[in-house]
Amino acid sequence: MNIERQLLIVEDDAAFARTLGRSFERRGYSVLLAASLEAVEILLQRHSPGYAVVDLKLNGDASGLSCVQALNSHAPDMLIVVLTGFASIATAVEAIKLGACHYLAKPSNTDDIEAAFGRTSGDTEVSLTQRSTSIKTLEWERIHQVLAETDFNISEAARRLGMHRRTLARKLEKQRVK
Repeated sequence: MNIERQLLIVEDDAAFARTLGRSFERRGYSVLLAASLEAVEILLQRHSPGYAVVDLKLNGDASGLSCVQALNSHAPDMLIVVLTGFASIATAVEAIKLGACHYLAKPSNTDDIEAAFGRTSGDTEVSLTQRSTSIKTLEWERIHQVLAETDFNISEAARRLGMHRRTLARKLEKQRVK
């Protein structure tokens, strides 16, 4: 087994994880699956994957950012891509600061993820947008910044944002990226 082609998928949606895993196996990767930070820590005792795909929001209030941090601590040269249906600038910045090489919003496919593994340095030729940010986008970014700060604890995030927990939960459901 080529350790360079060993991939860890950290995803709590078992069906999605299996599908993504099979797709990478067809491309020659040896795939390991984990659904939580605890499972990641157990796998890292026996394996040293060269690649990882980490879902940002795991079951409950768990954050994939903790997994990114643990993976980067274990192997700083590991290529880690964060994959999320809850994309925000705040969580993208934190993911990169914690050691991810790229951050992708769902839906993304195997081609997108594999291409992200290859893009480990910045690109000065990326075009700048002329569109200004809307109030809704700013609110969404602030909510995700606070969620990241509170390790995705909805109650604590709502308290810090000065809103009722149910209001925050409704806003998160409305903006969910599928």
